[in-house]
Amino acid sequence: MKTIFLLIMISISLSAQTHRFIYEYQFKMDSTSVEHRKVNMVLDINPTDTKFYNYDFVLTDSTNITKGQNNIIWDDTPVIIRKKNSNLNSNYIHVQNMFIIDTEDKINWKLSDETKSVGGYKLQKATAKFGARNWTAWFTKDINLNEGPYKFKGLPGLIFEIYDDKNNFKFSLVKSYKLAKTYETRSIIENFGGQKPIKIKEDQLAKMLLDNFNDPLHDFKEHYKNNTDPSAHFMVMGIEVKSPDQLKELSDMMQNNIRKNNNPIELNKAVKYPAK
Repeated sequence: MKTIFLLIMISISLSAQTHRFIYEYQFKMDSTSVEHRKVNMVLDINPTDTKFYNYDFVLTDSTNITKGQNNIIWDDTPVIIRKKNSNLNSNYIHVQNMFIIDTEDKINWKLSDETKSVGGYKLQKATAKFGARNWTAWFTKDINLNEGPYKFKGLPGLIFEIYDDKNNFKFSLVKSYKLAKTYETRSIIENFGGQKPIKIKEDQLAKMLLDNFNDPLHDFKEHYKNNTDPSAHFMVMGIEVKSPDQLKELSDMMQNNIRKNNNPIELNKAVKYPAK
């Protein structure tokens, strides 16, 4: 585990502040790849709720405020909000529109006597099976917050590090600090792009993803067909479309890419796409 740089002198007591923890998130979109993608994620522990989302959202929001811009950014990293002391997670997902899926995610941890010291903190080991993966967590009782990245919570202290046994996913705490007041996320999450999220169930999301897989160029083909501007250029996966004859091959390429990158944190929720 790499050295953890923390700005924590946290007195959790009386706080109406936000305690912000930054985690490095390493993950494989393709489980057969040796390469990990790395991004920084935010865990905001607020007086009434906890929010977990990509740190790039914060950077974009800051730029918008200081420069009077209205840029928006979203990606395929998890976005989760839960009430304080709750296992009910609101998962924010963007598939053409913004959706919310509520999931109850209680994790049954097994505590180990194994400990180690990192950055002046005594960490204790815990294990759990969650989302059809086996997880190892290292947490500290020195920080009295039973929280952690993603949906991982419920231990008697803050999770510093957690990873699965197949080396697909890893969250590592790298930094923390206090904010003077609760950080407002409406413009970057709850009201992203001015959209009011629609609440759906997990099976509805799976159907949408499967429908998208079956015809990944559906919307593109409509724009391409109805285009009246002879100077317009149309690109798919970095390839310029000059003829309708290309669409079948490009659709196949997109389906192969979807199959390849079907490696969610919760493996039991992976969509079962048709084989070639």
